[in-house]
Amino acid sequence: MTAQEYAESVEPTLLTAARTTKTSLWNDSADPVELGQSIEFGAVGATCNPVIALTAIKGNMSLWRPRLEKLALANPNATESHIGWLAVERLSIEAAQLLEPAFQRTGGRDGRLSIQTDPRLHRNADALVEQAIHFSELAPNIIVKIPATKVGIAAIEEATFRGVSINVTVSFTVSQALAAAEAIERGMKRRAAAGLEEKEFGSVVTIMGGRLDDWLKYRATKDRVLIDPGYLEWAGVATLKKAHHLFVERGYRSRILSAAFRNFMQWSELVGGDLVVSPPFDWQRRINENEIPAENRIDIPVDPKIIDVLHERLPDFARAYDVDGLSIDEFDSFGPTLRTLRQFLEANAELDALVRDILVPQAN
Repeated sequence: MTAQEYAESVEPTLLTAARTTKTSLWNDSADPVELGQSIEFGAVGATCNPVIALTAIKGNMSLWRPRLEKLALANPNATESHIGWLAVERLSIEAAQLLEPAFQRTGGRDGRLSIQTDPRLHRNADALVEQAIHFSELAPNIIVKIPATKVGIAAIEEATFRGVSINVTVSFTVSQALAAAEAIERGMKRRAAAGLEEKEFGSVVTIMGGRLDDWLKYRATKDRVLIDPGYLEWAGVATLKKAHHLFVERGYRSRILSAAFRNFMQWSELVGGDLVVSPPFDWQRRINENEIPAENRIDIPVDPKIIDVLHERLPDFARAYDVDGLSIDEFDSFGPTLRTLRQFLEANAELDALVRDILVPQAN
């Protein structure tokens, strides 16, 4: 038997976890081709953000150039930004259709396609809510990303009250996750008090564990802190585990979502939890190819020595890991928040430029 034949004869690791545990797999891309393959691995959801959408469109310009041209013709008064966002909407709607079977099968808990609010609206709660409502109407299984900033927390509560399923994003810490979960609970309680429809929202609260790891590695280098480099691979995992257990303990109706993968432990250490893991498709392939065991590890704590060293040597780990590590007024100034918002804004500007080059090509 060849290596390829052996690989094809063994059930993918991710599929085993999806079949045998409460842990849901989502694909960290709305690209229809990748999502279709990920569904074969057991995926029951997908996420999108400005960087992911830009990558999907740029990666298939033979498809998207004529589609962008048609969108421009159909919307003669639209700005390049509006046309770019119409393309993101089309991408999201098509991906959402692939997930409808899982949406129906799980009663709306999974089968969700995430679409992110425009990062340029991050200072305006009302604008975030209105766009979230618009996006939620694109398909029945849309879930809308709103950032865990001070303004975003207010928008999350109001959008939940108005019937929007939420995927909290730009979130890296236990304190952000808890504040977001409480905002979702407040929104749902307001709905109940107003006699509005009770339904399964399927809301999730993302912690971008890999981006937290990236930031702590940067701080360790900048502050000339030398610790076992392997410890820095555990910071995001430890934060995700702690947040998940607090969600269970407090009975929140939302789930933790693990995103921004930098190592396979951001999946393997969370298996068994009633939560969502959302690796990029290439990470899924690598996990399967290496047959990383699908073992229930959610309740196995990270080595306390690692936690103690990170807590003592890196103040920003304490800010991420401690329940009261950040106040809501500090969410916006936390290093990973600033980095991520800037990256999303830059991707948005790049999408504008891509559309501009189609509408107003360079003169030869």
